[in-house]
Amino acid sequence: MTDDPLRAPLVAGDRRALARAITLVESTRADHRARATTLLDALRREGREALRIGLSGTPGVGKSTFIEAFGMMLTERGLRVAVLAVDPSSTRTGGSILGDKTRMDRLSRSPNAFIRPSPSATHLGGVARRSREGVALCEAAGYDVVLVETVGVGQSETMVAQMCDLFVLLLAPAGGDELQGVKRGIMEIADMILVNKADGDLKPAATRTVADYAGALRLLRKRPQDPEGFPRALPVSALREDGLAQAWDDMQALADWRREAGHWKANRASQAAHWFRSEVREGLLARLTADGVIRTRMVELAEDVAAGARAPEAAAREMLESLGVVDPVSAGS
Repeated sequence: MTDDPLRAPLVAGDRRALARAITLVESTRADHRARATTLLDALRREGREALRIGLSGTPGVGKSTFIEAFGMMLTERGLRVAVLAVDPSSTRTGGSILGDKTRMDRLSRSPNAFIRPSPSATHLGGVARRSREGVALCEAAGYDVVLVETVGVGQSETMVAQMCDLFVLLLAPAGGDELQGVKRGIMEIADMILVNKADGDLKPAATRTVADYAGALRLLRKRPQDPEGFPRALPVSALREDGLAQAWDDMQALADWRREAGHWKANRASQAAHWFRSEVREGLLARLTADGVIRTRMVELAEDVAAGARAPEAAAREMLESLGVVDPVSAGS
């Protein structure tokens, strides 16, 4: 099989080749998907790994400012940093509407950094379906740290936990009411909570907020993948670049502990199995919708359900039976 022309320059760290490879994996064309799959399989043999960090937070919390300051600190230490900023998609055009790259001007000019904004394409949680493949490409290109910025905060952000080694929640100084508004599911998957804007008049509020979240984290059941003291809450100021070094030291300490305890390898294996099942589901749905007869029947049944003529469960059962799929409940009885 002929080696893909993108492989060699990408492995050599060429940013243009990396950008083209990400465009390739984001394409929905059948020939592009086939090429992307072959390329990813070849790159996986390189065996390169980066520290994958998922970052989420409420709008206006300063994610872009934090990522730029944090990324600059890492590049100044000689590390190569890739940022996959998943923007909300426009419902009209499907294109990105935030333009994160334009808001990270300093970092985008660093030769040790790579920033790629990608539309979420309406996928749950704001994590583009191909973001996972983008992470793999960045690893193969030799980046040491890959930051995946997701859209907003919600229970669907568990998707990013399935492609990252650490999950960081960035929040603003707030009171008790705001603390109650953060869903328990997000708290349970967070490895670190960073309270941003801990400077100026907001510093006292930030200190109180850190204490509130630290108390809330202690009430959660301890996870086997956490050493003593994790998950933890810390104050940071992206504007003044305060607390960033401490946050990075803690991230490294947590990652090192998980490697030594065997959780790192087990987590990566679990993630790979998860995405295998996800790809099978996506592939089956794609094959179904590609069949004209099946697609027409799906539309007819959906219209019946929308009109109230059929219950969703009954319509789904009829659709599955027409495809020869046996109801697992009926099969087991």
